[in-house]
Amino acid sequence: MISYILSLHPNLTPGYLLLFLILTMVLGMSKAGLSGFGLAIVPVMALIFGAKESTGVILPMLITADIMAVIYYRRNAVWKHIIRILPWVAAGIIIALIIGKLINNNQFRVVLITVVWIMLILMLVNDLRKNKSIEIPENKFFGAFIGVTGGFSTMIGNAAGPVFTLYFLAMRLPKKEFIGTSAWLYLIMNTGKLPLQVLVWKNISLNSLMLDVIAIPVIALGIFLGIYIVKLLPENVYRYFVIITTLVSSILLFL
Repeated sequence: MISYILSLHPNLTPGYLLLFLILTMVLGMSKAGLSGFGLAIVPVMALIFGAKESTGVILPMLITADIMAVIYYRRNAVWKHIIRILPWVAAGIIIALIIGKLINNNQFRVVLITVVWIMLILMLVNDLRKNKSIEIPENKFFGAFIGVTGGFSTMIGNAAGPVFTLYFLAMRLPKKEFIGTSAWLYLIMNTGKLPLQVLVWKNISLNSLMLDVIAIPVIALGIFLGIYIVKLLPENVYRYFVIITTLVSSILLFL
């Protein structure tokens, strides 16, 4: 069985296979609410499979984890926040689809990490202000900026986690609503990306899908672990946990 799995990709070794399964579990945990962990898998998967090919391996796993998360948190979504940015997300995905073969990955990483850090600083400043009568999210351009940036980054490298995490944190959603709303947005977004990657980028193959099928039980394990950990975290602790893990994991985009 192990020899068959290793034959699915030329770069797979026993060590990389173990790392792949660990990352798969982390992916499940991130979809269950520990969202700061999600970004950490992007550069490591690129190391194993190659930058563009790794997005084709990750995407079906993301959709599987999204479905599991939606099943558990399906009643906790706040749809007005999804509808507000969905057209802008689509615009970002289309832009990324067009220039995906031309963009400089290093430049993209620098831009994305800069955006993430600026938004984290804005969120922390907003939390610390004594007068909170003026909220950043009320600005009309906030949703458009988030949507286009998130749509672009999710199509290029499945790296939109920090952007949408900060968006839902800015909405000050309670813990369950935060997770449920995120789960629905990611399911819609990732499902929409699937035919584009199959037909246009052609980076999803039968072998990569077999790896995704093998990963399903590990994703489920990660989901259950994530749900358990989230239940242990109080609302205030959860908010700052997400902010800190997002900041730390975003550094990996430079690697």
